[in-house]
Amino acid sequence: VQLQASGGGLVQAGGYLRLSCTASRIMFRAYDMAWYRQAPGQERELVASITSEGGTTYAKPVKGRFIISRDNFGDAVYLQMNSLKPEDTAVYYCTTVDRGVRRWGQGTLVTVSS
Repeated sequence: VQLQASGGGLVQAGGYLRLSCTASRIMFRAYDMAWYRQAPGQERELVASITSEGGTTYAKPVKGRFIISRDNFGDAVYLQMNSLKPEDTAVYYCTTVDRGVRRWGQGTLVTVSS
């Protein structure tokens, strides 16, 4: 499995970003996907997940602001992040479980300035 995340950057509070993650070497449409994030000095935490059939879940801090989606033709998963807050600053990782092992992309840094 290869996961390649992109789309991070520096944005002001209240702004938006769209993260993308492309997957290769898996039958993408059959996999549940998720975004996690890790802020400096903190544990990695789940942000949002999407099942192979499109069902979604969100962590409480991002519910109503972030939207996870997927494109099974393009083997990609997205995270639309709106109304960003300084506390959203973190490295964001896309991830999936392949044959019982969680696989991580390289992460993309999101910095939200106040």
